[in-house]
Amino acid sequence: MALMILVAAAAKSAQLPFSSWLPRAMEGPTPSSAIFYGSLSVHMGVFLLLRTAPLWRDQPSVCLVVGLLGASTSIVATVIARSQSAIKSQIAYASIAQIGLIFIEIALGFDALALLHFAGNAFLRTYQLLVSPSVAAYLIREQFYNFVPRQHHARWVLPKKFMYSLYMLSVREFDLDAFMYRKLWNPMKNLGRRLDFLTFWRVVGIFVPVYLLGLFLVYNREALPGAVTEILPVIFAAMAAVLVLKSFTERRRARMAWLLAILTHFWIALATSFNADFGFGESYLYLSGVALAGVVGLLCLRRLKHLEGDIDLDRFHGHCRQHPKIAFVFLLSCLCATGFPISPTFIGEDLMFAHIEEGQIGLAFLTSFSFVLVGLSIIRIYARVFLGPHAKSVYEVAYKSS
Repeated sequence: MALMILVAAAAKSAQLPFSSWLPRAMEGPTPSSAIFYGSLSVHMGVFLLLRTAPLWRDQPSVCLVVGLLGASTSIVATVIARSQSAIKSQIAYASIAQIGLIFIEIALGFDALALLHFAGNAFLRTYQLLVSPSVAAYLIREQFYNFVPRQHHARWVLPKKFMYSLYMLSVREFDLDAFMYRKLWNPMKNLGRRLDFLTFWRVVGIFVPVYLLGLFLVYNREALPGAVTEILPVIFAAMAAVLVLKSFTERRRARMAWLLAILTHFWIALATSFNADFGFGESYLYLSGVALAGVVGLLCLRRLKHLEGDIDLDRFHGHCRQHPKIAFVFLLSCLCATGFPISPTFIGEDLMFAHIEEGQIGLAFLTSFSFVLVGLSIIRIYARVFLGPHAKSVYEVAYKSS
């Protein structure tokens, strides 16, 4: 459990090997980058480790892993920051390096120092990001009007070939993006592509009868043997994972991907309902937000199909330009379906986790995996349908230029 907490903290605070997302996130507007990625979002991993320290502080092996992760991230991020040409990338990797030092302080038990370092780094990076456009403009002006070449007298401490290799690795950010694609995203996409045989009617023919059978069993679970009650939640959670994998890799039909993502929530609720002392009112609360978001989102996609024709997920369509109202309503549906705190889904997801028992490792893993992938799948649908250059505008420009 301590290592899983560390993985969550490392991903949220952009520690190795998850460091490459922070500079990409900072490519957005400067004020939002400063608030969310300079001060709030990127430090939540530190906050998580501080709050959960009583759970793992007495395990020297976990403390050692936390310290080693922080030290390796600090070294790598410092080297990368010194070779980046973009000012926001420099700030991002400098912040990552400081957070690595905070991880070391937490591992050594210096909680007060870590909290002070946490606040100081957050304020400093927020200020640096807010003034970064002005600093960049000032430096460009100074270089244009008062450029004086600097005289570098390099003293090589390490072999030149090693220094050159390290510089090239730093410029390429140690290929962290390629590593994540190769080790995480591509295996999941390959696994999802093996589910291409699941057409809409096969999903209806296979999953709907099994779901109805599961509903019958959950309302009559007292008659089931104990061994069956223990294995059924894992089976139903595995079927939820299959549906969300298919949704995540669906490239042809947007409505199909949307329905599979919504149905995943229903399967998770069914899997958790087999646990003892689980009130069905909690499932109804959870699924009320999901069902409403699912229906509204489906109506938006249906209306868009009527206006624009079939929508595939192979490319970005940019329909928010022509249909901003549909894009806004569909965005609200996406936020509700992914557990954003504007719907009962936000509370319902916590209720699902609260009823997963201590020994149900498979159910906990499959539920967490499904929730993460549902969010990615739904945001992917929104991005492919509504973001990017508008398809008709691209064709019109190409036609006029020819």
